[in-house]
Amino acid sequence: MQRIVIVGAGLAGLRTAEELRRAGYDGELVLVGGEPHLPYDRPPLSKEVLRGERSETTLKPREFFDEKNIELRLGVEAVSVDAERRVVCLADRTQLDYDELVVATGLVPRRIPGLQDLAGVHVLRSIDESLALRGDLAEGKRALIVGAGFIGCELAASMRAGGLDVVLVEPQPAPLASVLGEEIGGLVARLHRAEGVELRSGVGLTSLRGTDRVTGAVLGDGSEVQVDVVAIGVGSLPVTEWLEGSGVELDNGVVCDGVGRTTVPHIWAVGDVAAWQLQVGDRRRVEHWSNAGEQAKILAGALTGTGDDNRVAQVPYFWSDQYDIKIQALGTVAPTDEVHVIKDDGRKFLAYYEREGKLVGVVGGGMAGGVMKMRGKIAAGTPIGEVLEAASA
Repeated sequence: MQRIVIVGAGLAGLRTAEELRRAGYDGELVLVGGEPHLPYDRPPLSKEVLRGERSETTLKPREFFDEKNIELRLGVEAVSVDAERRVVCLADRTQLDYDELVVATGLVPRRIPGLQDLAGVHVLRSIDESLALRGDLAEGKRALIVGAGFIGCELAASMRAGGLDVVLVEPQPAPLASVLGEEIGGLVARLHRAEGVELRSGVGLTSLRGTDRVTGAVLGDGSEVQVDVVAIGVGSLPVTEWLEGSGVELDNGVVCDGVGRTTVPHIWAVGDVAAWQLQVGDRRRVEHWSNAGEQAKILAGALTGTGDDNRVAQVPYFWSDQYDIKIQALGTVAPTDEVHVIKDDGRKFLAYYEREGKLVGVVGGGMAGGVMKMRGKIAAGTPIGEVLEAASA
């Protein structure tokens, strides 16, 4: 009987297993995960879990895996793969033969080198880390958040909701500037300052103060802040070290074609770790929740031969909940795009992104309708002039 091994028991790995069964694959299916938990949802970790509204985010109960005949190998990481023998080696020294291997190992948070190992300092990625951070938070405490990307901004919003004083530092000129550009980053900065966050742009963290527990931090401009807890969110790296020596091409992720095939036969990749060929000359990793499910369906179809080779390319979509505002982005927005702010009421906003004269993306804060109705125009590469004319009518 054929065996497919999926390494990575997060959202992408789970969705791939689901889609393979849905596509009619009835052979052995093994899901390997480094954490001891059943596959769980990560977006709530910086929001509902941190605020104490939830303590677990499991995606499927154990009964689901029994019903679908999916073998779970949890709490053990893959350490290497022998592509010639088609064997995955695990940290507990067991080996798994495979006919097809799917890499879904996701990301690991970046660390700031040289920082003291102090209690009260957290790097958020797992449910255990979120619960540990929550245990350190209490109303009236002062928190430092390093990095104003999506995770850092969501942490700031959640902590402010819990009554903490928050200092948010970001080396870029504005929050989310490296993703959405400085202009829209400035609108996000305005939102956080209006909520009482002390935002310091253009500065990072240099060192920590404290003996056993953190008591303060020194920033890149030489200033010091007194804090009770520190949360670091300075980006992530794809988990690919275990693939070194396998022959699989790695370049800021696992290099794939447009359906998830890697450069080595019988090895595929999906989710945050996978750099898929989106179109000619455009290969990239897409680190968004909805992308994991879309890629899983495409990969399962290609692997089982049940997919549609003439499928219409998906328009990337992601969102971030901050305070009462849902920030949504549709399309392939980039900080180098020309930005046209269509609406701005002081809190909510809507902006179109232009590249080479065409509409390539839309970003909105609290403007769900204005964002989602542009999906067709983005997919069609509508000239920006036509879109702006319609918006001003």
